[in-house]
Amino acid sequence: MKNSAFIWIVKLVAVAILVQTLYFKFTGAEESVYIFTTLGVEPLGRIGSGIVELIASILILIPRTTLIGALLGLGTMAGAIFSHLFILGIEVKNDGGTLFILAIITFLCCLVLIYNQKDKISSLLKFRI
Repeated sequence: MKNSAFIWIVKLVAVAILVQTLYFKFTGAEESVYIFTTLGVEPLGRIGSGIVELIASILILIPRTTLIGALLGLGTMAGAIFSHLFILGIEVKNDGGTLFILAIITFLCCLVLIYNQKDKISSLLKFRI
């Protein structure tokens, strides 16, 4: 299952969603500014999360670093999901819950990628000096 078409589809779905949101974060789109202002971390949180999502996207596409990228993506999306559930609400600026749904889809894709790479987790945790 390491290089299966299914895994590449999962990777591409996660990356497509992560990269698509970068435009809004880096251009200071109204929705992004509203979200990060509500969270109290505008503009550093918006730009910082965009940079993390860009790095995660690149790492997900490189087979050797997929696990690290998926972990970054999972953590970022967990933050987004919790923000929606406890601060922002499911629906933000009348989006019908689209951003929340995209965060859940990306979270699940990253979870699948992490599960697929589970045999590499122990080597990732070993520190070599």
